[in-house]
This record gives sequence, C-alpha cells and structure tokens, in this order.
Amino acid sequence: MSPRMSRVVALVALVGLTLAGCRLPGGAPSGPSYRVRVEFADVLDLVPQAAVKVNDVTVGSVTDISLRGWSAIVTVAVADSVVLPANASATIDQTSLLGEKFVALAVPAGAPATDRLADGDLIPLARTGRTVEVEEVLSALGLLLSGGGLGQLKTINQELTTALSGRESAVKDTLHQLDVFLAGLDQEKAEIVGAIDALDRFSAHLDAQRATIGHAVDALAPGLTVLAQQREDLTKALTALSQLSTVGTNVIDQSRAATEASLHALGPILDQLVRAGDNLPKSLDFLLSYPFPPATTGAVVGNQVRLHATLDLDGAAILSNLLTAPAGPGAGTPPVVPPPPTVPLPKLPPVPPLPLPTGLPVPLPTVTLTPTPLPTVLCQLLPLGC
Repeated sequence: MSPRMSRVVALVALVGLTLAGCRLPGGAPSGPSYRVRVEFADVLDLVPQAAVKVNDVTVGSVTDISLRGWSAIVTVAVADSVVLPANASATIDQTSLLGEKFVALAVPAGAPATDRLADGDLIPLARTGRTVEVEEVLSALGLLLSGGGLGQLKTINQELTTALSGRESAVKDTLHQLDVFLAGLDQEKAEIVGAIDALDRFSAHLDAQRATIGHAVDALAPGLTVLAQQREDLTKALTALSQLSTVGTNVIDQSRAATEASLHALGPILDQLVRAGDNLPKSLDFLLSYPFPPATTGAVVGNQVRLHATLDLDGAAILSNLLTAPAGPGAGTPPVVPPPPTVPLPKLPPVPPLPLPTGLPVPLPTVTLTPTPLPTVLCQLLPLGC
C-alpha cells in the first residue's frame, strides 16, 4: 500500500473513532409525550433535536425554535411519565466545557410546587435562564489581563497599604466596633423589622388619605397668604410683647418691697378676723336690718307691722302654774335676763402706703359708684328720710 493510501485510511479511521466517541443529539421520546413551550431571552446555539433533561436524565427533546418579538420560543416534547409542577423553571446548560447545549427542567427553588405541567403550557421568561458561555468567560478574562483592571487593582492595593500603614491597631479597633455594632443590629432585628412594618402601614394609611391631605394643604393656602400679609404686624406685636415683659419685670422689682410690707401688715388683720369667729357674720346680718332684729323683717309689710301671737288658754295648765308659783315678795317679778356679752372689736394695725414706681406710665383705675336706694321701711323710720 502506498504512503498516500495509508494516510487516507488512517484519516478515515480517525474520523470513525471520533464519530463513535461523540454523542449526537437524541430525537423525540419513544413513548407518549406532551409538549411545553419555553420562553428564553437568548437560546445561544441551541438547535432542534437537542436533549431535554431533568436532574441530568434525558426525558425529551427540542422539537421547534421560533422567534416572538424579542424572545425565543422553544417547544419541547417531554415523556408522559415525567411529572413536573406547573411553576417549573428552565435553563440552557452544556454537557461539558465544549459539549452540546440542552434544556434543563427543574422544580423552582425556594417555592412550593403547584399543580402539574400539562400539554400546551408556557414557562414564562421570568422562570428561564442560561449558563455563562466559555467565550464570555475568556472574553472577560482577556479584558482583565489586557490592562482593563489590573493596573487599577495595583493602584488600589498600594494606596490601601499606604493609608493603613502604622494604623493597624486603629483599623482593628474600628473593625471590632463595627462587629459589635452589627451584632447589636442583629439582636434588634425583630424591633427593626417591626418599625419598618409600622412605617409601611403608616405610609399605606397616608396613601389612602392622599385626597384628604391634598384638600387640607389646599385649604392652608389662604391662611398662609394672610399670615404672609400680616408678617410685619406680627413682628411688631412680638417686639412689643418682649418690651411688655421688660416693663412688667421692672414694675415687679420696684414694687416688691411694698408688696412684701403689705402682706406682712395683713397678718395681724387676718389673725383678728380669725379670732372674731362667728361674731362678724352675725354683726353683718344685724347691720343689714338695723334698728330691727333680723326676725322682724318678715313682719314688716309696707307701713304696717304684723303681730302674730299664740295664746295657750288651757285651764288646767293655768291653774297648775298658779299653784306651783313661789309665794312672797317679788314672786310675780319676771326673771332678769342678763345682757348679751359684748365682743370688743380688734384694733386694726396701720397699713403703710404702697409706693408707686416712678418713671412708668401706670394708669390709676377709676370706679363708678351707683347709688342704691334704701328700703321703704328704713326711709320711713329714719328722721332724715330718703
């Protein structure tokens, strides 16, 4: 065999071995199946007849790939024996670093399964994704190695070394305090969450009352306009009020000694009033009906005095009184009633005059006395008349 023929045979054998070692995409499932549509933002180099796997087990294949708007719709056929939840997720993965693409179906992580994925269902774009391509990784690594970020990282490292040099203890203490602070925050997590929830409820209440708050703000506009117009008058009033406090302080300071003396002088007067007791109200009661006692005011009607007498004409009582009366001189003399005791009025101590402060415009109050007519009975009894 010639050398050229030997090379051709070796090449054919190598291609055969390569095809034998490669796994070609499988077709549709052999048994009954149901079809599901999956929406992807990017299908990369996914092709029809690609495998569909669940937990790395082939359960179906891709039957169609179409474009809808800016998204790709991939139709897959899944064997009827495979039970998936209605909220299943889908991703485009690779069998190896340079292997073929396939569609991986899985139960959503962190969410409970709901119902069952049925024929004709759609897995939306929110539950689909894809893995990172080798080309993307190499491109990002090439961008980093070609000066895109290593120079900046070196500068940042040098600056951090210079800034922290000699301050290691302070930085360590800062990190320790930060750790204590974060631990405190972690212990107060429930309270912080409760405060955020309360703030959320308060914000929701404010949002529900938005129209009322808007009306209230609109109603404040005229009042604010009036306040703005009266700003000068309000300023003058506040200035005058500050001056009034100064004048009041001066008056109190200048009249303090006289006020204290008046209060000290009132002490003996109050003591004597306490000693007078009930005599003072009784005297005032008799003074209002002078010269008659208070009991006679009900008997005076106009110019006449009514007299009401009750006579006890019981003969037995009269005879008993005559028989039991003591004999002898002065037996018929009525008993002598002692005069009522007289209560001396206390002498009032002199009250020193109150000095008025000088240099201040303090107006004296004026009192108008209204003449009050005396009762008719007193007018007739008094010699001077009314």
